[in-house]
Amino acid sequence: MDKKEHIAIFTTASLPWLTGTAVNPLFRAAYLCKGGERDVTLVIPWLTLKDQGLVYPKNVTFASPKEHEEYICQWLEERVGFSPGFSIRFYPAKFSIDKRSILAVGDISEIIPDEVADIAVLEEPEHLTWYHHGKRWKTKFRLVIGIIHTNYLEYEYTESIICNVHGVNPKFLEIGEKKKEQQQEGVKAFTKGAYFIGKMIWSKGYKELLQLLQNHQQALSELEIDLFGNGEDSDEVQKAAEKLQMTVRVNPGRDHADALFHDYKLFLNPSTTDVVCTTTAEALAMGKIVVCANHPSNEFFKRFSNCWTFNNSDEFVKLILKALDEEPAQPTNAERRELSWEAATNRFLKAAGMNNPLDKTLSRNSSIFMAASLNLQQTVDGASAYVHHVASGFEVSRRFFGAIPHTLQPDEELRKELGLTNAVTKEKN
Repeated sequence: MDKKEHIAIFTTASLPWLTGTAVNPLFRAAYLCKGGERDVTLVIPWLTLKDQGLVYPKNVTFASPKEHEEYICQWLEERVGFSPGFSIRFYPAKFSIDKRSILAVGDISEIIPDEVADIAVLEEPEHLTWYHHGKRWKTKFRLVIGIIHTNYLEYEYTESIICNVHGVNPKFLEIGEKKKEQQQEGVKAFTKGAYFIGKMIWSKGYKELLQLLQNHQQALSELEIDLFGNGEDSDEVQKAAEKLQMTVRVNPGRDHADALFHDYKLFLNPSTTDVVCTTTAEALAMGKIVVCANHPSNEFFKRFSNCWTFNNSDEFVKLILKALDEEPAQPTNAERRELSWEAATNRFLKAAGMNNPLDKTLSRNSSIFMAASLNLQQTVDGASAYVHHVASGFEVSRRFFGAIPHTLQPDEELRKELGLTNAVTKEKN
């Protein structure tokens, strides 16, 4: 019997931070291994207690990786209804306050043994490779797939494919099914108005939303909207909302599946920074009307009857007023299937060219980066990778490009908590 393909999914966040790069890779791992055809390892960041306090909500912290893993597995099983068969590994990481991101420490590709380094899935590849110093990913693995979660305008990606490879937590589809049953029985399924949920930083849609509300306060005077989120800009968002001549309530973040959200009818999301917004998909799965920008990041959602897109601020106002007067359409079975993780997994496998078994003739070079890159003049790609490798190996250049100081190798605290060896390569000045 042929050995199963091994897929290692590396991501930049983990629960209890309910961000897309924590939640989506977790479900992806569960559904990729569901049929037993593949071996899957989810590789996630481990933070010290100090950094956990900066990132994780409600003062939730973990004394050990084992405790953290148990929390994640319990959370997932409660939502998917089956026991996931993948394994979890942790890599050393630190939280960058200025970038508001978790960044890897050391060569995290070493987490996966060479003998099973078949396929690597990099969730947010730009974050995972910014300061990576070690084996080149395409040298370590036979196939490397990057999944971009954020629409950074300054980034350009060659050979990329635009495809929504995310599904929704099955709980959202269950909520939507109950709402559909209420509508069919003639019961008023949605008794609340409008809301928005997301990490409370300006770049996650709050700037666009509050600006639109400010510009059309008179036309939208009857609108009441609730904002839910935690983040570094919470105080500023609160102050901006208080200046509006309309009702805008700012609330702490909650799980989007919380019963508090079930009865809202309208989800507003003018953000254009997400490639595919997770909360938009969740709102559609719950049967709500979604008003969002006519933007490539929302292309996938345009096929849904409850997704209404606007091209300008006047259309934004008209759609909100229309939504307040109407009831959401009842999602079709086909629409519900499109939002499921089963469908998302099939889209992922097709887009990544993984419908068929991986070509075993593809070579894996286990030598160090330098040996694999001696002939770097052959391609621009190789030359660029070599320059990055050299620059990322010096503390001065790393700091110049914004790396957290002394993150070329894990420090003593991270090594101890993860059970890593004490051997450390001396950093170059």
